[in-house]
Amino acid sequence: MAHQMYARLMGAAALTAAVVLWTSFALTVRGIESSSLTSIDVAFLRFATPVVILAPWLPRTVRALRGERIGVLLMLGIGGLPHFLLSALGGRLTSAALIGLLIPGTVPLFVAVILYLRWRERISPRRLIALAAIITGIAAAALQTTSTATIAGIGILLTAGCAWAGYTIALRQTRLGLTGVVLVVCTPAAITAALLAVSTAMPSRLMTGAAGISDVLLFTGLQGIGTGLLSTLCYAYAVRTLGSSLAATAGALSPVLTALVAVPLFDEPVTPGVSAALILIVTGVTAFNITPRHRDNGPKRPRPGVRAPDPTCSMTHGMPPTSTASTSEVS
Repeated sequence: MAHQMYARLMGAAALTAAVVLWTSFALTVRGIESSSLTSIDVAFLRFATPVVILAPWLPRTVRALRGERIGVLLMLGIGGLPHFLLSALGGRLTSAALIGLLIPGTVPLFVAVILYLRWRERISPRRLIALAAIITGIAAAALQTTSTATIAGIGILLTAGCAWAGYTIALRQTRLGLTGVVLVVCTPAAITAALLAVSTAMPSRLMTGAAGISDVLLFTGLQGIGTGLLSTLCYAYAVRTLGSSLAATAGALSPVLTALVAVPLFDEPVTPGVSAALILIVTGVTAFNITPRHRDNGPKRPRPGVRAPDPTCSMTHGMPPTSTASTSEVS
């Protein structure tokens, strides 16, 4: 009993750390513009750091790729550099609160749509109501502004959410373990980011030596180590000890924390539109996660050997973002 209590306390601590680290993703992405780094610089630090730390696992991951499907690998890749650059661009045009809210908050919606289109998986009425709340929250966020740039930023953040939904589904489909997923996502992303920076295809201050050392250390710690590794391991441990539903539902606190911290950090007011969007989307995500998944017993089923993903939303920007991802291979 004492051991079980200790494990649950450690799980709660790990989940708390994960929520804080997910919040730091939105805040640091929003803070790129005011730093001495560019988006591609931070992307390189974000993805290169986990690759360096997990380098001893690279040979095993390369061997494991022989049994992986190319479509799954491509979907995993979408969760790397494309997702990050979309988040950074959308954040530049909107606010930290909307980054932390729209990207993870819309994942259940996009995953449910993809599952229906791909596997014809029906959605229970209660989950439909939860998704309707999320859609209403998106509308509330869009209606709060008349700025064309902000509206465009909201659209870009929604695209980032859709990219993360594809990555979420790929996590359910992949045969790779936790370290393998991190390396498969981060290695090509780090190489591509370096090439874009060195070739001047995207502006870089890191490659020209104009970046401040304090900014390099800050973003390496928060993005590379915090988001890239620690949030992954903390969330995996929390899922294992507390259960997937509780862990995913508690993640709904991340957008609220992001909005509150952004007030003193970036002087971003919590407007009535943002407040309404927060309430609707967080409520929708929570209701979606606590509602049992509908099992379709009709004639249309996934192909043998292919598992239809569980659309449980994650509020994470580390890995794994769903309760169905492997959490066992961390050594």
